Amino acid sequence: MTTSSRDFNKAVSVGRPPNIQKRFPNSKALLISGKFIDLAMIKKKNAICMAANGRSAFVIRGALKAAQRANSALIIEIARSEGGADAYCAVNYWNMARIVDAACNELGITIPVALHADHYGIKSMDDVPDAKIEIPTMFEAGITSIAIDASHMPDDQNLLANLELKPFIPDWSGLETEIGEIKGKLGLSTKTEALFLIQGLNAHGIFPNWIALNNGTVHGIESSGQGIQVDLTQEIHEALAVYHVSGAQHGTSGNSSHRLREIANRTHTTKANVATALQMISWGLAVNDDGNAALDDKGDFIKVTDQGVTEAMWAKMVAFANAKGWKGGNYKKLNLPFETKLLGLPLEIRTRMEQRVESFVYNMLVNVFNASDTADLAIETILQANTFDPGPKAERIEDPQAWTPEKISHRATLIESNASPEGNFDD
Repeated sequence: MTTSSRDFNKAVSVGRPPNIQKRFPNSKALLISGKFIDLAMIKKKNAICMAANGRSAFVIRGALKAAQRANSALIIEIARSEGGADAYCAVNYWNMARIVDAACNELGITIPVALHADHYGIKSMDDVPDAKIEIPTMFEAGITSIAIDASHMPDDQNLLANLELKPFIPDWSGLETEIGEIKGKLGLSTKTEALFLIQGLNAHGIFPNWIALNNGTVHGIESSGQGIQVDLTQEIHEALAVYHVSGAQHGTSGNSSHRLREIANRTHTTKANVATALQMISWGLAVNDDGNAALDDKGDFIKVTDQGVTEAMWAKMVAFANAKGWKGGNYKKLNLPFETKLLGLPLEIRTRMEQRVESFVYNMLVNVFNASDTADLAIETILQANTFDPGPKAERIEDPQAWTPEKISHRATLIESNASPEGNFDD
């Protein structure tokens, strides 16, 4: 750490938002708004913060250790499918902050960390009333950033859902929005769709930190080989430049380091989600440079001897998956039933699980995402603001009278978009 102890302590004193101060009054963990993370990456230029999906305590601890070594700011996140009311992970929206805070204090972590509720999915307008109740509880539990993902709905309903839910999100919170479901090469986002969403939000005084696109990638295991479309991403980000919204890259697992460096260098991306790769690495599976788990001739995962979980535990995990009929990406569902079993493994095993994650994350932060030393930039920004909220990056330039609900619905009929197939593309 290059930031002085005095500056760090001042950042802890003024930079933690009210919910964190209330939840963890005696903590020395620098848990902050996602806004500061975004600003730190912008300050460094061509830098991306890893948003590590904390599907387990091992992933969380390994990612924190790596970020500390790299002196990088970090986002720990969990998606609604992973950690919502119907979670398949033991880490969830309501305990993630507690787990991260405890780990930071135990491990002496002094880098800034945001706690992001990723993919808070709204599949229909019928989901909005329950969301108005649930979202505040997540912030009470320590969330400091959120992604409202209504991309599963038509463009006008996506925008209207975002508008309706914003009053339930603190103004100081980091905010992400999304256009186009993550479906790989199907239904790619368009510039027109992205402008529609961001302009409509801007007209109502809402200024997201990030927008996520369907730019050719997938969640989970990448099988098509197409991956992220850098040219498309660059085109859309340039069109949005006047609105000062950064990009959030989803589905990085399965994309080469070269392609991810291109995203950092050629687009306005400041946040990149990494989930599946970290899960597989913690278990001790063979993973290639692209973050995809390797498969043997039978299509089964390859367990590396004396890495990750014990061979006996892996055999139990495979047997459990087979009994459930789970293959490939559905191995993610092993997280919930096996978290306590993995926590019960000997310290030596738990440590090597964390170290494997740490090694992978450190390489990504330093050699791919250009995020080293962004911790200092985030702390510098906190001290300059002298508050937990740096305010919006943008200002209103759109006319709210041109974006009434009726006009939003009419405008949506004029949007050019790519045909998107039906189906449950879970996040």
